[in-house]
Amino acid sequence: MRDFLKNVVATVAGLILFSVIGVGGLVILLITASLQAPRGPEVEKDSILVLDLGLNIQDSRALIGPGEALQQALEGPGQQSLSLLDVVDALEQASKDDRITGLYLKGAPGDMPTDYANLREVREALATFRETGKPIIAHDRDWSKREYYLASIATELSLAPLGAAVFNGLSAETAFLAGTFEQLGVGVQVVRMGAYKSAGEALVRREYSDENREQLQAYLGDVWADILDVASQQRSITPESLQTIADNQGILLAEEAVSQGVVDRLAESEEIRDRLRELSNISDADESFESVSLATYIQTLDPSQTQRGQMGSDRQIALVYAEGPIVDGEGELRQIGGDRLARQLRDLRVDDDVQAVVLRVNSPGGSAIASDVIKQELELLREEKPVIVSMGNMAASGGYWIAMAANEIIAQPNTLTGSIGVFSLSFNIEDLSETVGLSWDVVQTSDLANAQTISRPKTPQELAVLERFVNQIYQEFITEISTWRDLPLDQVQSVAQGRIWSGVAAENAGLVDRLGGLQTAIDLAAETAELGDDWTLQEYPQTRPFAERFLEDLFGSSTQVVLPEPLETLRQDMDTQLNELSTYNDPQGLYMRIPVQIHID
Repeated sequence: MRDFLKNVVATVAGLILFSVIGVGGLVILLITASLQAPRGPEVEKDSILVLDLGLNIQDSRALIGPGEALQQALEGPGQQSLSLLDVVDALEQASKDDRITGLYLKGAPGDMPTDYANLREVREALATFRETGKPIIAHDRDWSKREYYLASIATELSLAPLGAAVFNGLSAETAFLAGTFEQLGVGVQVVRMGAYKSAGEALVRREYSDENREQLQAYLGDVWADILDVASQQRSITPESLQTIADNQGILLAEEAVSQGVVDRLAESEEIRDRLRELSNISDADESFESVSLATYIQTLDPSQTQRGQMGSDRQIALVYAEGPIVDGEGELRQIGGDRLARQLRDLRVDDDVQAVVLRVNSPGGSAIASDVIKQELELLREEKPVIVSMGNMAASGGYWIAMAANEIIAQPNTLTGSIGVFSLSFNIEDLSETVGLSWDVVQTSDLANAQTISRPKTPQELAVLERFVNQIYQEFITEISTWRDLPLDQVQSVAQGRIWSGVAAENAGLVDRLGGLQTAIDLAAETAELGDDWTLQEYPQTRPFAERFLEDLFGSSTQVVLPEPLETLRQDMDTQLNELSTYNDPQGLYMRIPVQIHID
């Protein structure tokens, strides 16, 4: 028996030791791979800068999960995701870099994942690049609307002979889950303030309400007008002609795209390579042109030459990213945790090196309590130093709540903002319980003691209590906007009601101060704080070391079956809808946010 126990103990100890050594060795290997990644890549003379249109250009580089960190450590920086500021800086430097002779916008299968607001800022950087006289070559097998929005700035725009240009307007599509919940026996009750406050609508209806349809139509109209205007600026085609194409054709065959001025010419891939070899001064047809990807070029940037101020300055502009739904508590990756962001703003307030703060908001809103926690800290921050808000693709409802106390608010014309309203969401499983034979009983000391139960729908008395809370927060919402934005209360009331607005409409309504991108906000922060050129930019939250991020989620990877289209798209839409329900964690069940998901195509 003693020998048996000794063998068991020895085996267990061996397994533990093996695991520790194995995991430790793996971690060391990964860290070593990260440290041994090529440093300081060289850019050859007469190089072509390549911008892959399959890139997802996001607001920040800080939102990188452990899986992405692992891939970067083993393979070097990928080309699938880059930060907006890095891309803009790279294009600005490349325009003045004698080693770069041109830019290649390289088409990719499928559509671009980058949001329109970020595409607009990248396009403005491309326009600056074009003004230097350097050519921009854009080529794709098929042009989608997003790709064309960016590529229309090119000096030479081509399409494959068997390709097509899709230019059929915008549509918004939402998956409605009322029938699904009914089948499951799950009840949903929504209490809202604001005739246009459509959040929760997808859970209790089978189609858009008239008010929601109206606001979506207006918002899409503004975004589409921007696309028509921007896409026609460098093309021999008018916005009216593009609208005619969208109304009557939608998809242009290759020859039609040329004849109607949408593209300059048709070209095979080899013809494009010949053109790039010519720009790269390569005469040998068998030799490839000199090229550098945007991701690689970013690694070579000289920090002293970027638009991020002066290296070594002890006067800091803090750029804080607030991306994702607003949730109570700390939040997770790609969420705005109310406590976490408030703590970050508090740290910046007491940091004497920080002279101004730019808050980049890209959020549909969320928890009312968490939004207010953030806003209270922003008010205290503004008392100490200038605060400028830059709105990304979306800064709505709670996203607007956390922005309104800033000194100035800047949005892109196609930003989705507004949605000034409040709602409450309650679920119950009464019908499901009957189906599965589950019964409930309760003992209580007052009529409202069991108001939070999910065993039944809320009573009229309980709903009245919720309505009082929702109305109170809504009145506070519009009053705060009136105060911070210096607008008459009746004017705020007219643009509130939960209605969404484009950035250009929000500027007209007084909800934002001016139109522009992230760089506009940074420049304004430096000007407001009277920093001149003596400042440096620091981004928050700061990216943690790779090893720390990897260890945090060492065993967190998973595999997933990919369904054939269009089933995969439908599955992803449903996953998004259901996963976002997990962000509804306000302690009082009160929310400021836009509908669960609006898919715009």
